[in-house]
Amino acid sequence: MSVVSETIDRIKSFFHHSKEVFDHHKVLVVFVLGGPGAGKGTQCARLVQEFGFCHLSAGDLLRAEQHREGSEFGDLIRQYIREGKIVPSEVTVNLLKNAMKAELEKHEEETENGWGNGKGRFLVDGFPRKMDQAHIFDETVCESKFVLFFVTTEDVLLQRLLERGKTSGREDDNEESIKKRFRTFVETSMPVVEYYRQHDKVVEIDATKSIDEVYERTSNAVKAHLSI
Repeated sequence: MSVVSETIDRIKSFFHHSKEVFDHHKVLVVFVLGGPGAGKGTQCARLVQEFGFCHLSAGDLLRAEQHREGSEFGDLIRQYIREGKIVPSEVTVNLLKNAMKAELEKHEEETENGWGNGKGRFLVDGFPRKMDQAHIFDETVCESKFVLFFVTTEDVLLQRLLERGKTSGREDDNEESIKKRFRTFVETSMPVVEYYRQHDKVVEIDATKSIDEVYERTSNAVKAHLSI
């Protein structure tokens, strides 16, 4: 058995026997979903400022982990990305779990903005992308409170990303790649949205409007769930 296979099996074994790591009555987790270019990052940054959330991006964590010296997951992540495969859900969820644990420990002595004594607030951006990620996280890490789902048309997303591509330097900010990313989102992430919608846990927000208008709706939704 390869080192990569052994690592995956070890992580899967942990989640198979694990119960919820963080008490969802004390730790608030909000999933943030939307197509590429929907403005998730912009809205998350404002929520961090207003409500004291910790903003975690699954994609950023994976990119950072594959380059971290001494990482037990680095080779595995690089191999999957090199082969064009989706990194095993258990790996992504484990990185999120570790990041949450570190933040909770860092804020243990605080008493403001929902932190301290095991309490915390997290925005998990761009996650879950697939149903197995949703189930693994909710059952073994922390049950999510609700989903912020930013929606707009494919044409709007395309124009936004093409404009961003003029200065972003990102290789995937071109029309062909953008359309592929949008199709991937629809095929893999929309079933996740529909699953949570059936459980009355989706707050749908029209992301076509201005940043300020979108944030007013977003802020009000969060206030309602925080009973502010």
